[in-house]
Amino acid sequence: MNLLLKINGLISTFIYFYSILIVLRIFMSWLPNIDWDAQPMKFISIVTDSYLDIFRRFIPPLGGLDFSPIVALLVLGVIEDLLVRIVNLGA
Repeated sequence: MNLLLKINGLISTFIYFYSILIVLRIFMSWLPNIDWDAQPMKFISIVTDSYLDIFRRFIPPLGGLDFSPIVALLVLGVIEDLLVRIVNLGA
């Protein structure tokens, strides 16, 4: 039981920090002078863009605004909920 609680905590913590990275990526994209080849921007871009690109293929920008990160965050929340429920089933 204690192990399952730790697994739930790890899942939630990982998804929480990954969501923060996605939000940072969104805010940094608004800054025109960001050097995406410099650290830590390069790390954030590499880690988040592979996930965000999945949604960018299906959700085109509307009026110059990219709504795919919003959908990506919602899906990440659903994935977290599902994983936590699956772990809880084993309890």
